[in-house]
Amino acid sequence: MSRRHNRAMMAANWKMNHLKADAISCCRVLKQGLAERPVPRGQSRVAIFPSFPLIPVVVAELAGTELAVGGQDLHPDDKGAHTGDVSGPQLADAGCAWVLCGHSERRQDHGESDAVVARKVAAAARNGLAPLICAGETREERQAGRTFGVLERQLRTAVAPLTGESSQAATFAVAYEPVWAIGSGETATPEMAQEVHAFLRLLLGELIGDDAEGLSILYGGSATPDNAAGLFAQPDVDGFLVGGASLDPQKFLAIIRHSG
Repeated sequence: MSRRHNRAMMAANWKMNHLKADAISCCRVLKQGLAERPVPRGQSRVAIFPSFPLIPVVVAELAGTELAVGGQDLHPDDKGAHTGDVSGPQLADAGCAWVLCGHSERRQDHGESDAVVARKVAAAARNGLAPLICAGETREERQAGRTFGVLERQLRTAVAPLTGESSQAATFAVAYEPVWAIGSGETATPEMAQEVHAFLRLLLGELIGDDAEGLSILYGGSATPDNAAGLFAQPDVDGFLVGGASLDPQKFLAIIRHSG
């Protein structure tokens, strides 16, 4: 099996959507679809990121499958007086294996700085959670020619807790989120995505060495069944962080098929 196939990963970010019945239905359709047309073992990891109240439901529905569950966020501290927040130990205890760190909507809606994102990455690692680190530029930053500078700043800071002699060894992945494309129906062309993903892999090579060749770098800007094949054909696009399309399990299954 090629290293490229080992890197393949598909992630569904449900954001603040679905109730219990919706979550159960989605999980069952996904399980049935993958049972009928299974993805070859090891060829594509699949992770579901439900909102916090739905995590126990999704964990229970996906028990015994190879589908993983992740949290959409976590607090940098492991416990304390942080009303409304969720900790790494709580996510791990609930059955999560992954957690999103630095999603653009957290950066925008909650004012999360690069430093805060790095603290969350560290919290994930010390609690045995694999961080899916998100990085991306706004439309204004792209138009000003600042895309690579913004991505380098975000990624250097976020990955720092995972490097060095005193770091926590951790599995992690990266998602490129062109903020201008999220939820807009606009998508980077395959060539645009490849240019950025290749830059990110080179940067990660500088930060973590040869392991960067085996690291999953996902595209997270309005992926759909219609554009997934062209994007996934690019050598450094290893999969997708899917938002809106993941709410329809049949659409998400169609996107997963493009990893085969």
